[in-house]
Amino acid sequence: MKLLENTSFEAINSQLTIETGDSHIIGRIESYSCKMAGDDKQMFKQFCQEGQPHVLEALSPPQTTGISPNRLSKSQSGDEGEGPLCDKCSRKTLFYLIATLNASFRPDYDFSTAKSHEFSKEPSLNWVVNAVNTSLFSAVGEEFNTLKPQLWDAVDEEICLSECDIYSYNPDLDSDPYGEEGSLWSFNYFFYNKKLKRIVFFTCRSVSGYLYSQGTEISNNFDMDLEDEVLFSQDEDEDEEAEAIEETRYQAVCV
Repeated sequence: MKLLENTSFEAINSQLTIETGDSHIIGRIESYSCKMAGDDKQMFKQFCQEGQPHVLEALSPPQTTGISPNRLSKSQSGDEGEGPLCDKCSRKTLFYLIATLNASFRPDYDFSTAKSHEFSKEPSLNWVVNAVNTSLFSAVGEEFNTLKPQLWDAVDEEICLSECDIYSYNPDLDSDPYGEEGSLWSFNYFFYNKKLKRIVFFTCRSVSGYLYSQGTEISNNFDMDLEDEVLFSQDEDEDEEAEAIEETRYQAVCV
């Protein structure tokens, strides 16, 4: 998956990092080409060993229905009497979703072992737009009303929303890149335009303001400690070099 440059997204992303006092909002929108190259081709070959690209995989019901994403469909469980009906997608589409996650969160996380039941197909564009708008407005307030039209216009221009299938990633706590303490809510949406062979990935989370500031302070202290170690090491090297020069001069005088 290749990250595509988009100056509109870059401008919007700078406005999606927001401190509200009670929480800290961190979001980003990225566009990826589904054209495979290098590591993606190798990963796709391994992925296809578990099933052909055209084979359909059952997804979890979207969280919009109020059904837990951990409940599997009858096609997965093999029990016709249990589990709600849910959508399916081809293994190739599933690969694109996983590869997008890997590209977006690299090198901190690896989603290569993610399974189809961790993903859902969203029922409609309107629902996803409303869900995103509601989450951001409740966190940011009136400030988001200024950003909202700019945000969705940029996404539509990049991916043509009316032609997209929309998926979400809803992992369990162990697999969630946003599963750390203090995480209040998060979403991960994929807008997939098969015709354009492109995915726009919109990910956002809200973190407790207190815990976020604590984490930032620890990170800053760690960076300062590293900087001090580097400076100390440089001073030691300079002292050793000066001693070596002085010793060489002394030997020359003695001769």
